[in-house]
Amino acid sequence: MFMSFEKPENLIEALIFASDKSISIDEIQQVLAELNEDYYSSEKVAEFIEQIRLKYLELNLAIELLNLNGGFQFLTRKEYYPVINQLQIQRSRKKLSQAALETLSIIAYKQPITKLEIEQIRGVNCDYTVQKLLEKELISISGKSDTVGKPLLYATSSIFMDYFGINSTEDLPQLNELTTENNNIGEQTE
Repeated sequence: MFMSFEKPENLIEALIFASDKSISIDEIQQVLAELNEDYYSSEKVAEFIEQIRLKYLELNLAIELLNLNGGFQFLTRKEYYPVINQLQIQRSRKKLSQAALETLSIIAYKQPITKLEIEQIRGVNCDYTVQKLLEKELISISGKSDTVGKPLLYATSSIFMDYFGINSTEDLPQLNELTTENNNIGEQTE
C-alpha cells in the first residue's frame, strides 16, 4: 500500500479534494472503515479535518477547506474570486454556438426585437438560444412591445459590448459592408 494510507489525514484530504460536493464526517468514516479495520470516531475525523484546515491556512494557498452544508469542501478563497470570475467570462465567450451567434446578430442589428421577429428571420424556434443568451447576459429584456400580447423586447447588453470589444452598436460593421458579390444567388441582370 501507499505511504499515505498510514496517515488517515492524507486519506481524508484526498476524499475531500476528490468529492464534487461537500462530504460529511459520516461519509468519511464509512470510506475509512471500508479501507481499514481501524475505526475513527467522528471526533477523531473532525480533529484530522481541523489539522488539514490549519495546514492550508498556514501555507496561505489559494484554496481553503470550508465547512459547508454539513460537510467539508475545498474552495477557492474569496480574495481570488475576481480572477476566477474572469476565467468564467473567458470560457463563456468561447461557447457561443452558430445558432447563438445568428440570434445575437439579429438582435444586435434589429434591436429592440421580439422573439417572434427573431424566429421569422431565422426560420426556426429560438426559445433555447434566447434563454442561453440571457443567461450569459449578452442580451437583456428591454421592455414590452405595444403589439398584441405585449411580447418581450430584447436588446444587447453592456456585456455584449465588452465581449465584442465595442463601445456601442454603431461600432458594428454596416450590413452593406458585410455583403459581397460572392453572396449573390442566381443570375444577375443589369
